Amino acid sequence: MACDLILVLDAPSPRDVTPALRQLQGTVRWVKVGLEMFTACGPDCVREIAGLGFEVFLDLKLHDIPNTVAQAVASVASLPIGMLTLHTSGGREMMEWAVRAQQQHAPHLRLLGVTVLTSTSAAGLAATGVSDPPAQQVVRLGRLAIDAGLRGLVCSPLEIAPLRAALPPDVVLVTPGIRPAGAKADDQTRVMTPAAAARAGARYLVVGRPIFQAPDPVAAARALLAEISAP
Repeated sequence: MACDLILVLDAPSPRDVTPALRQLQGTVRWVKVGLEMFTACGPDCVREIAGLGFEVFLDLKLHDIPNTVAQAVASVASLPIGMLTLHTSGGREMMEWAVRAQQQHAPHLRLLGVTVLTSTSAAGLAATGVSDPPAQQVVRLGRLAIDAGLRGLVCSPLEIAPLRAALPPDVVLVTPGIRPAGAKADDQTRVMTPAAAARAGARYLVVGRPIFQAPDPVAAARALLAEISAP
């Protein structure tokens, strides 16, 4: 399965990243708009970035009672987005309601279930009352999400192989926690190089700082793409 990049826009406004995005047009196809930008600028930031020719992955990690999440999915259905996240820990009913709203209002939209955040270690998970290691919890939540009708998951690269073994092959895995060899892990605890994650079976690699903080973002993006496409 081919693997592609999703560029993280860790900024409060599209204006902060527009110069770099213009340089990256034609090199990177997907960008991720997260809570920081969406809460600062609202839906207009999605429209503005999509207007530059990028596919938008809206990473809101919805997590609430079923009706509220379903209404939120319906609310963003008119936006030019291709992927949207919700927390699998919200439970099966919440995810089923979200899927029904997606199918009714945005058949093109792919809902992605967030399993265990890549910043969460085994000790951090245990502090929330989950004694199983992250990989086991990820597989448990992944099965629940796919049974509820989701078509993809967000997971750390260390859980790609267990999920590929446990789930149907057409499940899309979106993987943050990607760091080129020698790069800082920053606030991620479960990381992997782009080539290793691609070989393990990731469909999309979520990358931000290794591109934006590079002296030449275009060269950094092209190097990552070359690495994940190498045989």
